[in-house]
Amino acid sequence: MNDLTLSLQITALGMGLVFGAILLLWLTMVILTTLTSDKDLTEKSGSDSAEFESTPQADSRWKAALLAVALALESQKNTPAHLQEEPPTAIVSAWQLGMRTRQMSDKGNFRRR
Repeated sequence: MNDLTLSLQITALGMGLVFGAILLLWLTMVILTTLTSDKDLTEKSGSDSAEFESTPQADSRWKAALLAVALALESQKNTPAHLQEEPPTAIVSAWQLGMRTRQMSDKGNFRRR
């Protein structure tokens, strides 16, 4: 019976350490989010959620977001990715063709060699 109690103690100690580490990480995340949260946004959104104040910083963020979207759309136009057509003979089914196309686009192999 001594071996059983020793093994239960070791198990309890291990599980306690695991849950203690999880709680420590959770506490660290809570502290970091409270310290680094943007308090100005929460106060403004609570009082005047319908109004939008135009500040130079907000304008530059808006312009940066528009520029990022424009660049993403332009780079999407220039990619050589296209849908593969079914071969003249029905060697592969439409399902297989779709799966292979998705696998190739996931790997980044857009060009045929």
